[in-house]
Amino acid sequence: MRPLRDALAPARADSQPVGVAVSGGADSVMLAVHAAAAARDLGIPLHLLHVHHGLFEQADGWADAVRRLADALQTPVHILRVQVAVSDGSGIEAAARQSRYAALGQAAADLGLRHILLAHHRDDQAETVLLRLLRGAGPTGLAAMSPCMTRDGVVYLRPWLDIPRAAIRDAAAAYAAGHGWMPVQDPSNADERYTRAALRTLLVPALDARWPGWQAIVARHARLAGESAQILDEVAAGDFAGLEPSALGDSFSLASWRRLSSARQAHVLRYWLARQGARMPTEARLAELLKQLRQLHSLGHDRHLVWNHAAHCVRCIRGRVSVAPREKS
Repeated sequence: MRPLRDALAPARADSQPVGVAVSGGADSVMLAVHAAAAARDLGIPLHLLHVHHGLFEQADGWADAVRRLADALQTPVHILRVQVAVSDGSGIEAAARQSRYAALGQAAADLGLRHILLAHHRDDQAETVLLRLLRGAGPTGLAAMSPCMTRDGVVYLRPWLDIPRAAIRDAAAAYAAGHGWMPVQDPSNADERYTRAALRTLLVPALDARWPGWQAIVARHARLAGESAQILDEVAAGDFAGLEPSALGDSFSLASWRRLSSARQAHVLRYWLARQGARMPTEARLAELLKQLRQLHSLGHDRHLVWNHAAHCVRCIRGRVSVAPREKS
């Protein structure tokens, strides 16, 4: 409960309502239960937010379960229906995550929420580190999930990143026994076609058997990687300030960028794209952008570059590199 109260302290200081993202699973339900108790003690209005993806036939039942939980907690609940589009080739998991954050952000704007609680715990953190390691993420990626993240003006809080899954499931079992409640079961959690489910069902059992408690070690690695990433971001911020950036930070001087070392050229590009809300490119995609920008210098500034990446487009015109959302066709 203490980490949760600490996480709620900024919201109490702002005297603003707080949201809790609730899927209906054991982890998010326990977060809602504890958050409701803490919010009452602190005098903070609380809203439950359930994103209805409509991807499984059980989705309506999950929404009903969250409504019943809200009734039991005497807390307002909001069912956020979304359409998950996978036309950009990002995959169903990434598309669902994008839709989820978009829905939560819109709900926050509608309800006047500045903070939303998420139920990610230590096991989730450890799995995220492994997934990003397997995908070739750098220090920033290996920092995995932050206890506090701002996205589209909303502050997302993860107070349970140091709490193991087993402790939360024990609490859920005790709550279920006393209240006649059962958590919903998302079939994708055991479906090996999904990346995280494959990791959880195929790799995690082997790690548990050979290295009990490995999650705490990997989560500690994430914290250390986060400290390293912070230092790298401070370096990148200094480098970017020297690139003659525009007032909005959406463009910079190609000539100034060229004066950086190769490693710092790559890192400042990642920093810039992240600050502009663009999806982080893979190493191969970033190498492609780096190659094109370096070729522009040798070919002269009269040559133009257009590099489309997911929902954004990077251009270089007359020696200025800029990024903007792509126009929808």
